Amino acid sequence: MILIKILKEIRNLYLVNIKYRKYSIGKGFSAGVRVRLWAKSTLCIGKNFYIGRDSFIETDCIIGDNVIFGNRVAIVGKFDHHFQQIGTPIRLASSIREDNYSWKGIGLITKIGNDVWVGYGCTILQGVSINEGAIIAAGSVITKDVESYSIYAGNPGKKIRDRFEFKKDLENHRKLLQE
Repeated sequence: MILIKILKEIRNLYLVNIKYRKYSIGKGFSAGVRVRLWAKSTLCIGKNFYIGRDSFIETDCIIGDNVIFGNRVAIVGKFDHHFQQIGTPIRLASSIREDNYSWKGIGLITKIGNDVWVGYGCTILQGVSINEGAIIAAGSVITKDVESYSIYAGNPGKKIRDRFEFKKDLENHRKLLQE
């Protein structure tokens, strides 16, 4: 067990310091297997971030501290391919990964606040803000901004309830996080 823990730590150090060194990744980064990260210009990840196996980020993104992604979570672009390029099949159209790409999607940043949990199999679209303390239920597709300390579910994701049942619990939670 100790050997496995050491190997995981070495792998995470390799990911942060070598494979994904061009991005800003805080301390405590941990990734499952087959994780892929890519951003055209901005990928900033806070402290104590966990991203589950088979997950990927494929857009500009800012992620806060103490965030957890379940397995198979995807943050994807809305405009990765210029699907309105006249006379060109989508497969051959310009894509956001190209240096000269100048269509929609440039400058859209997905923002995920502190203390967020994104469940198994979720898809989050480019440019969305998931605010502090939110929970995204497994399998949800998030196409619009998410309120702080709320739980969203479905396709498209909709608010189903507040994270804390009582306002006093939310206040205590916030207070304890500041200490």
